[in-house]
Amino acid sequence: MNPGLIVALMFLAVIVLFILRTPVAFTLGVVGIGFLLLLNGPRFLMMLPPAILETMTSIILLAIPLFIFIGCMLEKSGIADEIFEMIYKWLGPVPGGLAIGTVFICVIFAAMVGVVGAATVTMGLIALPAMLKRNYKSTLAIGCISGGGALGFLIPPSVTMIVYASLSNLSIGKMFLAGVIPGFLLAGLFMSYILIRSLLDPTLAPPIPVEERATWAEKFASIKNLAMPFVLIFSIMGTIFSGLATPTEAAAVGAFVSMGIVLIREKSAKKTMKVVTDAAEKTALLTSMVLWIIIGCLAFSAVVNTLGLPLLLKDFIDALGINRWVVLVAMQLSFFMLGMVMDDLPIIMITVPIYVPLVTLLGFDPLWFGILFIVNMQMAYLTPPFGFVLFYMKGVVPPHITMGDIYRSVWPFIGLQALCLLIIIFFPQVVLWLPSVVGM
Repeated sequence: MNPGLIVALMFLAVIVLFILRTPVAFTLGVVGIGFLLLLNGPRFLMMLPPAILETMTSIILLAIPLFIFIGCMLEKSGIADEIFEMIYKWLGPVPGGLAIGTVFICVIFAAMVGVVGAATVTMGLIALPAMLKRNYKSTLAIGCISGGGALGFLIPPSVTMIVYASLSNLSIGKMFLAGVIPGFLLAGLFMSYILIRSLLDPTLAPPIPVEERATWAEKFASIKNLAMPFVLIFSIMGTIFSGLATPTEAAAVGAFVSMGIVLIREKSAKKTMKVVTDAAEKTALLTSMVLWIIIGCLAFSAVVNTLGLPLLLKDFIDALGINRWVVLVAMQLSFFMLGMVMDDLPIIMITVPIYVPLVTLLGFDPLWFGILFIVNMQMAYLTPPFGFVLFYMKGVVPPHITMGDIYRSVWPFIGLQALCLLIIIFFPQVVLWLPSVVGM
C-alpha cells in the first residue's frame, strides 16, 4: 500500500475519533496499534514495549510533574496579588500601565511555572477587575491577559518545550535558552502595542486618578514583593543557565523552594501540608494525562518510522523541485490550522515524528524549528474557535462579557505573535545566538 495513502488514512481515523470525543491518548494509541497490526502483523507490536519503557523511564520526563507541581503550589501562594500591587503603584499613572504591568506579571509567572493556565486564570481574577473598574476597555484588558498568559509556552521553563524536546531528541537546556530572547521579544511587542494604543486613544486605558497614586516611599517599599518570585526564578533558571543543575534537577530545586514560599506565607505547617497535598493530587492527574498521551504518540509514531515517511517526503519534494522554504511555510500553516481545533500535545504527537526528521533532511536547524513550533502553539491557544486561553478567560470574566467579546480582544495579540514568528524566520539568530554563547 502507498505510504502516502496510509498516512492519509491514519489522519482520517484520528479526525473521526476526535469527532467522537475519544480521549487523545486512546485515539493515537488505537490508530497506531491498529495500523501496525494491519501493515506488519502482531510481531511488530513487540517493538512498542521497549520504546515505551525507555521513554517512560527517561529522567527528562521527571521535570514535567515537578513544574506542574510548582504551578499548583503557586496558585495558593498569593504572590500574584503582591506583584500586581507593586505594578499598580509604579505603572498605574501611565496610560495603559496596568495592562503593561499585567504582561510583565505574566512574564514572571511564565518564568516560575511554565504552565499557561496558571498566569491566565490568576491574572483574570486579579488584574481584570482592577482594569475594568478603572474604565479600561474590556477588549484591551482581556487581550493583554490572554496574550500574556500564552507567554508560558515560550519563556522557560515551559512544559510544552520539555515534551517537544524529549520527543525530538533535542536538549531541554538548549530549548530553554532558545526561548529566552523570543519570549522577551514577544512580551516587548505586547507592551509596546499597549503603550502606543493607549497614547493614541487615552479612553482605551486611562491612567489611575491622581488621588489614587502612590508616593515614592510606597513605590520603593513595594519592590520587596518581587523578592520571592525572583528567588524561585533563580532557583530554577539560574541553576540551569549557570550549569549547576540539569533542567530536571532544577525543577526539583524549584519544587522545594515553592514549598518553602508557601510555608513562609501560610506561617503554619498544617496549612502548608494541606496546600502540598492538594497540589500533589492535581499534579498526579495532570501528569497522568500528559504521560498517557506520550504513550499513545509512541504507537502512532511507530507506524511513521516503519514507513520511513520523512525520507519519502524528502524524495517527493526533491522530485517536484519545491523550494524548502515553501515546505517550511506550509508546515507553519498546518500548525495554525491544527491549532484552531486541537490542543498543543496532540499536535506535537502527530507532527513531530514526521516534521522534525523532514526539516533536518531539508537542512533547517531543528532547534530553530522547535521555537517556530512553540510560537505557533501560542497562536493556537489564542485562535478561535477552540483556543484554550479563550475558555480560561470565559471562566473568569464578568457575565456581561460574551465569548464574541473575548474573540475580538485577542486578534491584535495574534497579529503580534505572527510578527514575532516572521522575525524568527527571517532572523534565526534571535533563537540560536544564546544557546551558541552558553554552549549547553
